[in-house]
Amino acid sequence: MTTESMNECKPKNCHQASASGGAVYGLGLIGAAVYFISQATTFWIGVLGFLKALVWPAILVFEALRALRA
Repeated sequence: MTTESMNECKPKNCHQASASGGAVYGLGLIGAAVYFISQATTFWIGVLGFLKALVWPAILVFEALRALRA
């Protein structure tokens, strides 16, 4: 190992990336919850809508991968 490769991970040389995926998921969750709850006709359908809002990204990824035959 060279001195340069050993120094790569020191804090002053490392670049950290921010986790913006969490923000996108959060905004998607809020938007989906507002949509599903606004379409609800009863309280329990609203609760079901909130639960749908929690899992819609997983369903979206599953369907996308299935469409790509991955």
